Amino acid sequence: MSTEQQAGCNIRLTTTPGSADGLEAQLQVLQVHPRDNVLVALQPLPAGAALPEPFAHLTASQAIPAGHKVALQAIAKGQPVIKYGFAIGAASCAIQAGEQVHSHNLTTLLSGQQQYRYQGCEARQPEYPAGLPTEFQGYRRANGKVGTRNELWIINTVGCVNRAASRIAELARKEFADLLAQSSIDGIHAFTHPFGCSQLGDDLSNTRELLAGLIQHPNAGAVLVLGLGCENNQLATLLKSSPDIDASRIRAFNAQQVEDEIEQGLAAVGELLQQMSQDQRTACPVSDLVMGMKCGGSDGLSGLTANALVGRIADLLAAANGKVVLTETPEMFGAEQVFMARASNQQVFDDLVQLVNDFKQYFIDNQQPVYENPSPGNKEGGLTTLEEKSLGAIQKGGSAAVQQVIRYGKTASKAGLTLLEGPGNDAVSSTALTAAGATLLLFTTGRGTPLGFPAPTVKISSNSSLAARKPQWIDFDAGGLLRQGQDATEFSHAFFRYLLEVASGRQTRNEETDNREIAIWKNGVTL
Repeated sequence: MSTEQQAGCNIRLTTTPGSADGLEAQLQVLQVHPRDNVLVALQPLPAGAALPEPFAHLTASQAIPAGHKVALQAIAKGQPVIKYGFAIGAASCAIQAGEQVHSHNLTTLLSGQQQYRYQGCEARQPEYPAGLPTEFQGYRRANGKVGTRNELWIINTVGCVNRAASRIAELARKEFADLLAQSSIDGIHAFTHPFGCSQLGDDLSNTRELLAGLIQHPNAGAVLVLGLGCENNQLATLLKSSPDIDASRIRAFNAQQVEDEIEQGLAAVGELLQQMSQDQRTACPVSDLVMGMKCGGSDGLSGLTANALVGRIADLLAAANGKVVLTETPEMFGAEQVFMARASNQQVFDDLVQLVNDFKQYFIDNQQPVYENPSPGNKEGGLTTLEEKSLGAIQKGGSAAVQQVIRYGKTASKAGLTLLEGPGNDAVSSTALTAAGATLLLFTTGRGTPLGFPAPTVKISSNSSLAARKPQWIDFDAGGLLRQGQDATEFSHAFFRYLLEVASGRQTRNEETDNREIAIWKNGVTL
């Protein structure tokens, strides 16, 4: 990986000699940006170890775990600690060169809302490289959108009919097994949830918007919507909230209004499957892809490998006029100015300011500090402050201009990068990305998770040890970027080709293990 500007960070990697057993040489330390006053250990550094050139004048004063930070120079108490070229907090005590920098001597600088000023868009439109594929094999829907899968989805209005929805899916997979085996139908899945009853106001609206987004999703070749009848989330209102649908591919009823909801559901599924069995994949331009970018269980390498790799994919897709959606609003705190400098116009800038300040106020209203992050697992992996986690997390957004800011439950409508309101929670934010129209999810992780969602979920490990330890979870190992001499551009292009294979039908690990679920953001009053 060469020195270059990537997602706002000038990454400089320093190599070490190959190991004695003949394995590929691995990078040992990294200075992310020339302004940084800390290095990142890419491998464990024993106490007393001399660092490689050009840092040979430094010695690790204590053992430094992989992913953790080591001071490049003396940092006085109160002085900023710089990583990615930005402050990730301040020294809570004097730090000596070669000393570990972590929770014991580094503290956040974040507090409440801030004032911002638009100064124009700094981003440049990326160019799509010659030689990369320009098409994938997808399912063109009646509304013009393109799915990467042809699945029948069962969506319920309320948790009271969860078991009925699941039972219909289970029985349908058995009853229609021959049709499934002989056609282009990719599966039958029920996506259940506990909400829809006794919700009020914005909380009910959020549930309805989220479910409406799933009903309209192009990966669903057809949808059975199952209601109860007496819930706040009324079936008729939900369907009116889903205008961008092919009515011939929807069946809906309330369980209270039929004699046997299981029998009625199976009959509806049978009708829909007959229509879906005629669907075929066709060549579609890359511009028809919608990718959602997410990180979960991050470690100290996530922002340097997996997230940076996904950022390159975001730029490739934006260059092809595809859609990229990024969420996890609280994991923008401390790094929001990077996106604001890339707002395509004043309105997008204002929308982003409102999004960030509203989410900070959400924390404040619930008497929680805005910096209550990273998680214990993040900290064990080397992340110390929310600023550090955020600067690593936003690498997934690449370097293209921000074209749109949308609220939770809404659908991305513009080519390029869209920022979506949502919490950092893996299941909630990944479901929101799917409802926003993402037909592929790119999920980076340093610690691993078996989670999967309605859209194919590509798991990208930040380190090779995770990929080797959990091959049933991980689809792609971004730790390969740390191999000596690895060219980041070639690496990202190989990954992009793999993603087009997934878009064209290659299964992900979550599909192979049938890990699929949804989660809805509960942020209001329940009766």
